[in-house]
Amino acid sequence: MSNSLPDPESLHHHTARMGGRDPHEHHRTATPLELLFDLTFVVAFGLTASQLAHALAEGHYGVALIGFAFSSFAICWAWINFAWFASAYDTDDWIFRIVTMVQMIGVLILAIGLPRMFASIEHGEQLDNSIMVLGYVIMRVAMVFQWVRAARQDPARRRACLTYAVAIIIAQIGWSMMIFFDFSVFVSFLFVILWSSVEMAGPWIAERKAGGTPWHAHHIAERYGLLAIIALGEGVVGTVATVAAVVEGQGWNMDAVLVCVGGTGLTFGMWWVYYITPAAHLLHEHRQRSFVWGYGHMITFASIVATGAGLHVAAYYIEHKAHIGSVATVLTVAVPVSVYLLSIYAVHTYLVGRRDPLHLYLLGGTAIVVLLSVAAAMAGVSMTLCLIILMFAPVVTVVGYEWLGHKHTADLIAEDIRQAVR
Repeated sequence: MSNSLPDPESLHHHTARMGGRDPHEHHRTATPLELLFDLTFVVAFGLTASQLAHALAEGHYGVALIGFAFSSFAICWAWINFAWFASAYDTDDWIFRIVTMVQMIGVLILAIGLPRMFASIEHGEQLDNSIMVLGYVIMRVAMVFQWVRAARQDPARRRACLTYAVAIIIAQIGWSMMIFFDFSVFVSFLFVILWSSVEMAGPWIAERKAGGTPWHAHHIAERYGLLAIIALGEGVVGTVATVAAVVEGQGWNMDAVLVCVGGTGLTFGMWWVYYITPAAHLLHEHRQRSFVWGYGHMITFASIVATGAGLHVAAYYIEHKAHIGSVATVLTVAVPVSVYLLSIYAVHTYLVGRRDPLHLYLLGGTAIVVLLSVAAAMAGVSMTLCLIILMFAPVVTVVGYEWLGHKHTADLIAEDIRQAVR
């Protein structure tokens, strides 16, 4: 038995100074608090997927796209700012913990407001996003407190921290207007674009013009990967819903097995594809590429959640509860899967800094698989077999990278490093 005892000082969470974490810290991983924080986004993604699936199954495509675009951006952006702040300034003291709890409350309030927001769009009324905005403001006020605290306790990066805080404050004044005043859907989305642009400009100015913050490349890559896995949970939920629909209507038969294989295989393939890019290494070598990578992931996360919603729509179709045809149903899965794969390739190419000709062949093969699934639906093939065909869309990339792509990526990274050294 070891005689070493834990240091009593390591067992409490007294106030610690926010001096900035070491961006080269070894073995930096996500903390239990960050994982707890992410659980609130399970709820947010789940409610968003549910509302999207309902609107798509009803054939209300405008409602689905507008509501989903608004909600997925709000959810992803709320997570992104916390993730980057924690990567740079996580002290894990009692103040940081309590403020994070406040942010979690804000996320849950935002999630509660999602059904009302979708309903207001569906009924053609003024956009009712007051509850969502209230939750968002709670999160951002807590975030301002964190940035101001970092500015006071890390003088070397005071300017960058205050830039973050000021951008959030300006945007929150605008967001608060949307709680107290009713605007049409069109005007509301103009405001969303305006205030979102202000918030997104803050990090760019802070990191590029004001000295930046000490975020950790390997830590932030892990954090994004964990949120991707949470989003992929909607694919698992959608698969269960589809299997349940088959079992309820037909009992346990081959269709139920095939649907389970198709939904699980599709989700698993998307997970595999996500990790083809050595993001941690590339971000460590090219910190200036973090913005496109970080912001571009909002499309990646949204498309993952939308795929899970599409599987829900397939369940509605099998239960004869959907008001759309088989082709439209297949498209509710095929379109977000395609967007997801395109986003992965785009971000990969940007991070690596070089184009890989192999990608054209893999994307071509993927397109053939997607089109085959749609053609099968048009030909009257069962939804079960259409999902099985679509399952192979990410498999094309998986096979391509396990066969040749990994070597191409290694060669392109080596070439990028050689040119950087020159």
